[in-house]
Amino acid sequence: MNCPVCSGRAIGKVGVGQFYCWDCCVEFATQTDKVVIYDLAEDGSLVAWDDPALEDVTLQVGEGDLSCVVME
Repeated sequence: MNCPVCSGRAIGKVGVGQFYCWDCCVEFATQTDKVVIYDLAEDGSLVAWDDPALEDVTLQVGEGDLSCVVME
């Protein structure tokens, strides 16, 4: 299995149909017809990428490094 964000193979299983990518630090869940990607908030909760709370978040890629940055 590869990460849907970075295509990395450093994937760990955290629950039934839930996985964590150690390369880009996102959690994702597989459903019958789609994959839902989550960011881990500072308090440990999961925030879906299509969540309106993430409107100001962009993905930046540079030098083989993938990170999320909040744009203010």
